[in-house]
Amino acid sequence: MIYKIIKKDEFKKFINGLISENETFGPKEVERRQDGKAVYQFKEVNSFDEMDLDYTVTYSSLKNFFLPFREELSRFNFSDDDWKQDVEYRVNPRAIVGVRPCDINALNILDKILIEGTYPSPYYLARRKNTFLVGMDHEPLPDCFCESLGHDTVHRGCNVFCTDIGDRYYLTIMSSKAFKFLKNVNVSDPTKDDDVKFIERRKYIKSKFETKVDVTGLPSVLDIEFKSPVWKKWGDKCLNCGTCAMVCPTCYCYGIEETIDVSLKSSRKERVQYSCNLVDFAEVAGGHNFRPLKEDRLKYRYYHHYRGFAQNGEDPICVGCNRCGRACLAGINPKDVIDDLQMES
Repeated sequence: MIYKIIKKDEFKKFINGLISENETFGPKEVERRQDGKAVYQFKEVNSFDEMDLDYTVTYSSLKNFFLPFREELSRFNFSDDDWKQDVEYRVNPRAIVGVRPCDINALNILDKILIEGTYPSPYYLARRKNTFLVGMDHEPLPDCFCESLGHDTVHRGCNVFCTDIGDRYYLTIMSSKAFKFLKNVNVSDPTKDDDVKFIERRKYIKSKFETKVDVTGLPSVLDIEFKSPVWKKWGDKCLNCGTCAMVCPTCYCYGIEETIDVSLKSSRKERVQYSCNLVDFAEVAGGHNFRPLKEDRLKYRYYHHYRGFAQNGEDPICVGCNRCGRACLAGINPKDVIDDLQMES
């Protein structure tokens, strides 16, 4: 990695240069909650000034740019006794600015599953490789616990990461593409004083985490507490709505739907995001449901996130952003569930 210093007015030029050459997305306020707090989402921007880089967190995660809720995998056209299949996964270059560390680490986790796994996804790969990511540090929200899981810092997964050191950014350059773009603006090598400010900033952010989650030996605890009453306690509250999976940056369960046109001349196959909390997730042909109880569905989601199975076996996928806890209509928070399990064991 290469480290550089950039003044904030030069950083603005750098981002406007990205915007002029790429479809670019940045954090924007989209509405206000009843308590007056802003709700942010990544939206397309046409200039640097449209973004609010001091935003707290986006309601939904960056995952939606790489694993959309619904995507067409292939299309079939039928004629006489023949048929033709069309598959398209090209993506135009794009940039996303102001990405937080937990969201970048979430993409690193998805990379291991969807690029480095046994069955890599060309659709995900095309979007990932054609997206320029500008990461940026921030003070955590009171209920964030990414520090407990080691996802409060970034060492890979984006093109350039910005650490705020006052009137300048301390840049960690992680790709040749970022180095090339930065040649168009004025940057300098960090001084000893800049290095000190960088370390102080990292210590300051770490000290601001209010929520701590004890994940010590959590995979073993989950194995021991497989039949714990904790699951019924929280399962009884669960509405099985799937909201947690929709806002989660790493949930990747999906279903496949095939739609045939009424003319019988074409059809399409689509991938649709799904959730293991939904009632019919484990239902098979004949109507048998392997997870008929709410506590079973909730339990398996926690096992997937904190113990891992299948593609992410033995590898937890939660990054501690707590989007699921904020979005849950029933008030189910990962910290509360994990604390109960740790107390039980």
